[in-house]
Amino acid sequence: MKIVAKTDIGRIRQQNQDSYAAGELPGGVAWAVVCDGMGGAAGGDVASTLAVKMISEKITSAYQDGMGSGSIKNMLVSVIESANVSIYDMARSNETLHGMGTTVVAAVVVGSAVYIAHAGDSRAYRITPEAIQQITRDHSVVQAMVETGELTPDEAKHHPRKNLITRVLGMEQNILTDFNETVLQADDVIILCTDGLSNYVETDDIYALTKGGNYYEFAEKLVSLANGNGGGDNITVVAIAS
Repeated sequence: MKIVAKTDIGRIRQQNQDSYAAGELPGGVAWAVVCDGMGGAAGGDVASTLAVKMISEKITSAYQDGMGSGSIKNMLVSVIESANVSIYDMARSNETLHGMGTTVVAAVVVGSAVYIAHAGDSRAYRITPEAIQQITRDHSVVQAMVETGELTPDEAKHHPRKNLITRVLGMEQNILTDFNETVLQADDVIILCTDGLSNYVETDDIYALTKGGNYYEFAEKLVSLANGNGGGDNITVVAIAS
């Protein structure tokens, strides 16, 4: 597995509240976690940093060779729940951090199997030589409206409530985490990103930039494109190539 990543403050924000970590474990197992913090002058950075730290430490310490799908799911979901409680308790105990929270998307890639857990609107995509597929489902107000037929996907892109998310670590004592599995073929790429990418770069443009070779340029090029399209938010991209 090959991993490239980049985070950028963007062109508007005064602080980068995104956080990420990625790496490889023995046997060629790749992993990554991406978080998009929010709330207060420093709260978003605190929340995303804490979540990434807890999740990355759990993956690197708890993963064992031969773990099955159920065990990997339990590992990811349990540490996301633990991170949620830690952020929630910290926000309640420190008035300056009140209201802080973070999205999360985490992936573990074992051979051809990809395991993804997420909460919020940070995304995971699978890119094949033929197409791009969004693996995760946004936990957002506009996504719910699309699913009930109140909005079309195109209308959702420009809706004034598009940034309102319905799940976030740290806002409540409990968090519901989605878990997905997919299979990688030769030359496939997994992209994890915050909405600083997905809100400023069309899905077709993500596909166009990442199909084919030169995987080591993927993160840099996607961040540059998001900035070129306005850069109105922090941008984080992790690409895992098979």
